[in-house]
Amino acid sequence: MGWSRGGLIEAVGDDEILAMQLLIARREGVFCEPASAAGVAGVARLAREGRLNASETVVCVLTGHGLKDPEIFSAGDEVRPINPDPASLLAAMQL
Repeated sequence: MGWSRGGLIEAVGDDEILAMQLLIARREGVFCEPASAAGVAGVARLAREGRLNASETVVCVLTGHGLKDPEIFSAGDEVRPINPDPASLLAAMQL
């Protein structure tokens, strides 16, 4: 592993960022802010397009919290309160 002097700058759209923010929240349980999800969305696009080598290591730093901008985030579902116990939480998460 060595230091690369190369680089790449890509742009991702709001739709990709918000979709990635939701995916990170669902898969990892981390509700990051959209600015953090942007980097992960860019890496995901590069991987989908085959522009990343499978042997490469990529690190994305997720900072902030999604509640900084809660009005732009929508899971597309109505908020449903649940009982404060592990069984209810697992059922709500469909696990």
